[in-house]
Amino acid sequence: MTRRPFDPNRVRGPAPPPVPAVANRLTVSQLTALVKQAVSLHLPATVHVIGQISNFKRHGSGHLYWTLKDEHSELSCVMWRSDASRTKFKPADGLEVIATGTVDVFERTGRYQLYVRKLEPRGVGALELAFRQLCEKLRAQGLFDPRHKQRLPRFPGRIAVVTSPTGAAVRDILRTLQRRYPCAAVCVYPVRVQGEGAATEIAFGVNALNSSAAALGGIDTIIVGRGGGSIEDLWAFNEEIVARSLFASKIPIISAVGHESDVTVADLVADVRAATPTAAAELAVPVLAEVLDDVAARAVALRRALSHRVELAGNTLQGLRQRTCLRDPTEYLRRREQELDEVAERLHVRLRHRLHYQHRRLARSQILVQRLHPRVVLARAQAILLQRTHNLRWAVAKQAGGHRQQLQSAGSRLLEKSPARRVDRQQAYLETTLRRLGKSLAHRLELARQRLRAAAGKLEAMSYRTTLARGFSITRLKKGRRILADIAKLAPGDRLLTETASGEIESAVVDSRQLELFD
Repeated sequence: MTRRPFDPNRVRGPAPPPVPAVANRLTVSQLTALVKQAVSLHLPATVHVIGQISNFKRHGSGHLYWTLKDEHSELSCVMWRSDASRTKFKPADGLEVIATGTVDVFERTGRYQLYVRKLEPRGVGALELAFRQLCEKLRAQGLFDPRHKQRLPRFPGRIAVVTSPTGAAVRDILRTLQRRYPCAAVCVYPVRVQGEGAATEIAFGVNALNSSAAALGGIDTIIVGRGGGSIEDLWAFNEEIVARSLFASKIPIISAVGHESDVTVADLVADVRAATPTAAAELAVPVLAEVLDDVAARAVALRRALSHRVELAGNTLQGLRQRTCLRDPTEYLRRREQELDEVAERLHVRLRHRLHYQHRRLARSQILVQRLHPRVVLARAQAILLQRTHNLRWAVAKQAGGHRQQLQSAGSRLLEKSPARRVDRQQAYLETTLRRLGKSLAHRLELARQRLRAAAGKLEAMSYRTTLARGFSITRLKKGRRILADIAKLAPGDRLLTETASGEIESAVVDSRQLELFD
């Protein structure tokens, strides 16, 4: 019979001692201990709970606290720092997860909690989710921006390779570099490329090569990579520390991780991504034979160009030798002297014409100056001033006559509208108005008196007191002075007031059914 493999989830601690109960009376601690015991005995040691994260909190100690909920219930969850450090993705509110752990009672608060040992996102793998989260974070910070990418040198002198010294990737890179460009010096910085601590070694190696590049004689290109594998094997190149070191590198970096279908964060941050380690070596260096062929072709082209330039210069020199000025300089000088004499003659003619033109302009200017002489200008201005003075006097006299007539007419109108005359007219109008108003008021007052006497007569004829004067009376209840209309509403003891033409009589009800009502 084969032994089952060890499963720590099936291990249970010693059962707590039973808590004695006295007459069904328990303390809070005793009841909590009973609940804790019942939970530990009747629930599996390991449960897998599906729910949505809410109120997520990462404590300063590193422990994680959150609430796992669904449509109807909520469950408090705790994850200790040791277990949280092994979680690849970052838990966040709203994320649906599968929490694996143990249900137990927190005795101090009397609340049951799920102590989570393992946390996985539902519907997507933990590593895949962690990869997406890190990509979104680095993309937002600009680490994937093409503007930060550096160009690879065309002819590198020294190449550094950060990879495992025992893997097949380093052998492929060295073989390809030796085959294509053997003149480049290659140094290998050995690191672990998978497992715990591999990301730290890779980042440290890149930083060390950058800081020691001058001491090593200069490094032109760095290749970082490894061979293929699962996503767990390649995970060291998905760590943030590696991405930061690649982005901070001053030396161009080629990322060659896994196969062409594998994409890591290092591939996205690096200056150039290669599909495989061999492709990285091919991108890093050219083919030396092709370079030498290109140099030879350029040398041939350069020799041809130099020969053509020399031949062209010889032809130019031969043409210069055949020129007259070089064969007989004196003849050339005599021709230039003759041309100089012709130019001097043309210049002399032009000067005479120019001088004659300036004389004519000077004569016209003299005539203009004479016209603008101060005495001439002053005399002309005086004549204009005398003419304008005469016109002004005539205009003033004419306008003064008109104003004088307007003033006389205005005086007549003003006298006609003087306050004394207006007061006399208003006084006469006021006296006439007062007389009319007195007559009108007396007439209206008489009419009002007549209407008042007629209304008083009608009111007197319609008054109930006229009826009382004919021998009638009115009986009222004393309380409220309401008129008595129905004796059935009377009760013994009610007080009555009987009004006649000469006054009121107070009485009391003895019996409303007897003929004698008053005592």
